[in-house]
Amino acid sequence: MNARVRFVIAVAVLGLLMTAPFLLTVGVLYADLPEAERVAFRATMERWLPIGAMLTVVAFVFGLQLLRSLFQQYVRGLLAVAEKLRLMHGANRNFRVEAEGPPEVRQLIEAANVLAQQRDDLLADVDTRIALAKAAVEEEKNRLAALVADLPQPVIVCNLDGRILLYNNRARLQTRALSRGAPIGLGRSIDGVFDRALIAHALETLQLRLDRSGGQPLAHFVTTTQAGQLIRVQMTPVLAAQEGDAARTIGGYVLTLENISRYLEHDAQCDLMMQQLAEDSRAAMAGVRGGLRDISTVAPAAQINAIEAALEQLSGKLNAASNQYAESMKARWPLEEMLATDLIAAAQRRIEARVGIQVRVEAVEEDLWVKVDSFSLTQAVAFLAAKLEENYDTRLVRLRAGSAGTMVHLDILWSGTAVSTETLINWQLDPMHLAGESSPLTLRDVTDRHGGQLTCGRDKAAQMSLFRIELPVALTHEPDHLPLQQVESRPEFYDFDLFHRAHEDHALDDSSLTELAYTAFDTETTGLEPSNGDEIIQIGAVRIVNGRILRHECIDQLVDPRRPLNPASIPIHGITEDMVAGQPPIGEVLPQFHAFAEDTVLVAHNAAFDMRFLQLKEAATGIRFTQPVLDTLLLSAVIHPNQETHKLEAIAERLGIPIIGRHNALGDAFVTGEVFLKMIPLLADQGIHTLRQAREAAEKTFLARVKY
Repeated sequence: MNARVRFVIAVAVLGLLMTAPFLLTVGVLYADLPEAERVAFRATMERWLPIGAMLTVVAFVFGLQLLRSLFQQYVRGLLAVAEKLRLMHGANRNFRVEAEGPPEVRQLIEAANVLAQQRDDLLADVDTRIALAKAAVEEEKNRLAALVADLPQPVIVCNLDGRILLYNNRARLQTRALSRGAPIGLGRSIDGVFDRALIAHALETLQLRLDRSGGQPLAHFVTTTQAGQLIRVQMTPVLAAQEGDAARTIGGYVLTLENISRYLEHDAQCDLMMQQLAEDSRAAMAGVRGGLRDISTVAPAAQINAIEAALEQLSGKLNAASNQYAESMKARWPLEEMLATDLIAAAQRRIEARVGIQVRVEAVEEDLWVKVDSFSLTQAVAFLAAKLEENYDTRLVRLRAGSAGTMVHLDILWSGTAVSTETLINWQLDPMHLAGESSPLTLRDVTDRHGGQLTCGRDKAAQMSLFRIELPVALTHEPDHLPLQQVESRPEFYDFDLFHRAHEDHALDDSSLTELAYTAFDTETTGLEPSNGDEIIQIGAVRIVNGRILRHECIDQLVDPRRPLNPASIPIHGITEDMVAGQPPIGEVLPQFHAFAEDTVLVAHNAAFDMRFLQLKEAATGIRFTQPVLDTLLLSAVIHPNQETHKLEAIAERLGIPIIGRHNALGDAFVTGEVFLKMIPLLADQGIHTLRQAREAAEKTFLARVKY
């Protein structure tokens, strides 16, 4: 008997129990019968009344039992099942509920057991995958540790809080001389090795450059050991995990250390030798001139004049070489390029934080770049401000910067008494001490390091006293990225048959797209007509391995086309005549690119255009690209055949890929690689899994468009 029948019976019995007394009462009291029949009916009722009462009691008891049974089975029974299911869900994953009770409850229990088994199978699969992933991460970590251990340079990896996550033995040995407290170790703070201000300043510089360019920036600073040795530190950011279009933030950093003291000592010896050589040479030439005067009455005048001319020429060359060597000395220090506005802002923050006086920024020339050691220079500016506050009770200073030929004037202005030259000379010879920070460098060390000078005086126009620091302009600075141009992409190009190239290698055709290694590349050219003499002026390429773009394994090479650029193309790619002048020709660049892309599949957007330029150079260079080629333009037509445009910008927008550095060869290569990786799962959804399938699908699209 199923639940529905039992429910109907229970309802009928209960209804009978509720209505029987009412029907009997109505039948007895209100039956419309003659008196004789009514008397007979009452007699019958009196005779059957005990039996009816007994049946009513029995039916009532049976109904209660039935309701109790249903309650036990479907209410309390389900509650008991729920408690057991909770055990199976949480406390004991191996527990299973025994199938008992009504058929419906047994079916529910069986379904729950099946779901629990499926859950356990999924969890076991997840556990297996987690274990494999952990093993892969552990293996990669061990490889990284082995790689770091074998590096010739000291390397330290830290999280954003400055806790050391990894270091090699060379770092341990090097930091013994740097350590200001406990030695380095896993989990220890890097503050025990470096001044916190150095790390904070470098991180601030990295984040600023990361926000501006979106690339992979570097920061450098120089510090000293307790023995006075100079250590150059390079900081590389480790980007934090992010989702969507979230801003790129730093989650940690890698420090590489280099002791430059020995180089400086070697340079000092060279300087001494050069100076001694110059002095000895000048003394020797003076002696020769003196000897010539003594024999001038004996030797012919013509010979004397010839010797004097040779000495004069030699003296001029010696002076020129000495001056050139003196200039080269200024370029030995590891100076970094920096916007003057950023330098002034850093100096303002340091003065307000360390000295505690007010700072106002006056006019700072826009797009003015300087080559500086930003930490030591901002430390020097703050030191000067502290001296003003200490000796002249100065509570407000003003900062400004502007270009003056090949130098930049960084001015510190204040209202009040001017500092005398004698006082400034004394300040320049003192080590810089500031609010708990100490440096072995002096002001003169800082200005000499930058190839500049520090002066004092009055600004008559502003009626204020000033310090002026002269710094070199970064004349060769290239912007972090070119502004995006609102221009059309190059036209689609089909003169070169992309799918039936001679000597093409088909060994990888049956390989899965997810297993192959790729080289995403792009070219910038003088124009759009390779057959009419246009040339490559830039090649950008990046490797893709295991579904990851290896941004550090890339090529970004300008090429001298040995012909004038098309003026109309310069606003597109931002490459000028001066930028390609002196760069290697295509004959030197193509072998490097060929070796870089070896054993990979080439990936490009509108690949036929780029491959045509490469094909036309085969005879001259002997370089032939025989590896397979995939075109993201044609693959886009396979994936989204109903879209109106398949330009790289439009595809990137559809796939949610941000574009940075467009119309720059390396920037386009990065975007092409990102687009291609997004396309692989979309191709798989259409049953395209291998290289052969992708090429055949693209070929059909290609032929259809050409036929049209």
